[in-house]
Amino acid sequence: MKIIDDITEFIFLENGPEPADIIFIPGGSYAEIAERAAELWTAGYSKLILPSGRYSVKRGYFPGPLSKTDKYNAKYTTEWEFLKGVLVRNGVDETAVLKEEQAENTYENAIYSKKVTDECNLNIRKAIICCKAFHARRCLMYYQLLYPETEILICPADTQGIGRENWYKSEKGIDRVLGELMRCGGQFGEIFKALL
Repeated sequence: MKIIDDITEFIFLENGPEPADIIFIPGGSYAEIAERAAELWTAGYSKLILPSGRYSVKRGYFPGPLSKTDKYNAKYTTEWEFLKGVLVRNGVDETAVLKEEQAENTYENAIYSKKVTDECNLNIRKAIICCKAFHARRCLMYYQLLYPETEILICPADTQGIGRENWYKSEKGIDRVLGELMRCGGQFGEIFKALL
């Protein structure tokens, strides 16, 4: 069905990796996104990685990893701490990992990441975002707002068994993807009005 193709193309963005000034990880409890960032770092695509996140404002605490709990089973108090742990466990040098652990939602991930890069006097001409595959469009929209002059590449990871090829084949996939579609409209409506 064409509507499935249209939604897929809008939500599931993906670029091939290119050398970049930084790799952003916009929060989360899924190891796959940090593992993807670690792959790109070890392949030499960037010297810096900035994971972002405290915990979801909805929960009010970090629930611990939601995937690969057998491998990543330390006690983590924030998303940043967890994502950093995954990065280091996958060969990333600790000195390459910047710190942002205030953000409680995706927009704040972008806002506070910009604050960190500004404080470090980093000129971000090109960036990679490693995020959940179905989170790609919203991440791109937020980071583009904060980094309007930056070329942003999306190098996502499938999580929860949800990818561009199968999202419409399960209730969970449909709920996640259409939820993202609604948030792209609902959340950005308020931001766009504020920019008037």
